Amino acid sequence: MRDQTKAYTYGLAAVLLWSTVASAFKLSLRHVDHFQLLLVACVVSILVLSVILVVQGRWRLVLSYSGRQYGQSLALGVLNPFLYYLILFKAYDLLPAQEAQPLNYTWALTLAFLSVPLLGQRIGVRELLAGLVSYSGVVIISLRGDASGLRFSDPIGVALALGSTVIWALYWIYNTKDERDPVAGLWLNFVFGFPFVLAACWLFSDPRVASLPGLLGAAYVGVFEMGVTFVCWLMALRLAASTAQVGYLIFISPFLSLLFINLLVGEAIRGATFAGLGLIVAGLVLQQRQGAGA
Repeated sequence: MRDQTKAYTYGLAAVLLWSTVASAFKLSLRHVDHFQLLLVACVVSILVLSVILVVQGRWRLVLSYSGRQYGQSLALGVLNPFLYYLILFKAYDLLPAQEAQPLNYTWALTLAFLSVPLLGQRIGVRELLAGLVSYSGVVIISLRGDASGLRFSDPIGVALALGSTVIWALYWIYNTKDERDPVAGLWLNFVFGFPFVLAACWLFSDPRVASLPGLLGAAYVGVFEMGVTFVCWLMALRLAASTAQVGYLIFISPFLSLLFINLLVGEAIRGATFAGLGLIVAGLVLQQRQGAGA
């Protein structure tokens, strides 16, 4: 049953929660490293998704799939949560949150460009223009508005933030072939990805997290970045009479995120960040309008 009012409610809740996670990443990384942050967040996310499956009466679905589908979860779990969040959290560790967040937001454009060779889709002139507009915003943010010296704030951090968009885009491209229940599928992806997360933390860090603020921050990330918010967004799309109208709500998120970064993390937001983010979002809107008209 379609209910646009409920769709907007779920959509706005998802946008609000997603807008807080960049601050949560940065604050948590003051107390734990990126391996520990991912480990705790992954455990909490699996628990949250388990509760959601039980409440929705769909717990048995996770036991009903074929061997091929469980193999699919293994491959997807390596992409997300393992590689994607490990790279993303390291980018946040190296960059100010006001830079990492907008750069990661270009994943939708990466998805469009990778869909050409991997899905056989065509790309139009408008999408190429959208990419030019958005990636010019990436350059402005990365250079912090100073093009005179062409020095990036942190080349490795910028490369990781943009690299995370490739991993995330690949995850969603391969998800297009996944016919399973989305919450059950996500739970399985996280369960199959968890051993890789644990092994990486064991080898390169310490699974024993002694910092209470770090634990609480990582738990927040697990609940709201990897768990509840995903389900809210799915509900919004399912209830919407117009998914396009709900989809546009996501463009509120990066600007709200900058507000939280300023208030919670204490970063003074530079004019170059606003200018660059404005170009990124303009390019994404242009791309989405192209997709809606296709």
